[in-house]
Amino acid sequence: MKKITATFVLICTALGAAYATGEKEAGGGASGTSSAAAAYTIEIGGSTSVSPLMELLAAAYSKLHSNVRININGTGSSDGIKAAAAGTSEVGMSSRELSATEKGQGLTELVIAIDGIAVIVNRNNPVSNLTIEQIRGIYTGVTSDWSAVTDSAKKGKIAVVSREPGSGTRGAFEEIIKFQDKLLAGATEFDGTGAVKAEISRNADAIGYISLGSVDSSVNTVNVNGVAATTANVVNGSYKIARPFIVLYRKAAINPETQAFLTWIMSEEAQKIVGTSWISVK
Repeated sequence: MKKITATFVLICTALGAAYATGEKEAGGGASGTSSAAAAYTIEIGGSTSVSPLMELLAAAYSKLHSNVRININGTGSSDGIKAAAAGTSEVGMSSRELSATEKGQGLTELVIAIDGIAVIVNRNNPVSNLTIEQIRGIYTGVTSDWSAVTDSAKKGKIAVVSREPGSGTRGAFEEIIKFQDKLLAGATEFDGTGAVKAEISRNADAIGYISLGSVDSSVNTVNVNGVAATTANVVNGSYKIARPFIVLYRKAAINPETQAFLTWIMSEEAQKIVGTSWISVK
């Protein structure tokens, strides 16, 4: 009996040590287990114009919350609205206002930034200013040669570049310039901001439009009605081609981790990130 009792004690001691070791390896006890359980992935999809800002915000947030992973899929505003409504993405991104039908899908809208839309041309194009009317004429095919819109020596057929149907940038641009559903039939359409910018940088006769926050040295921006496309001019209201950046979600279905991320986006810290290339809403 004494031998059996001693053996039992040894077995219990060994099992206890093994359990303690396993617990440490799993993450250091209760706190490690809790951290693993809190891991969560936020799926965000939609506007390619909002995506660069969302990527910056996601990177900053992930440094503060290592247990949260944020996947961003830029496919266009209409896709983002549909995905949020259907629940295939927990959060949708849109760079245009929602239509009446889209508003009827029960989505909560949160404006996280304001962005200008810059009209861009090739770096070798001397045209530096266009009126709203001239831009409308170019995009509807009324004006087809550069010589008709400039006093410079620039001549040649204008290569009109636009975004694809469903793009929030396209929807906002057409609405502001007032040529909805009247785009020139021969216009070249591209999916995504990067593709538009690449085409303009390659084609000396091209004209396009992109998010002001995505402008870089590969292209030139054009003043509109004599006003430069700058963040300051969007803020003071003198540059008129601007639109909101919106995130959308179903309030009843949102995960607490996702809600915490969206709340953080509206914080002073996050809005400072917005203010680097876009316009803060705070």
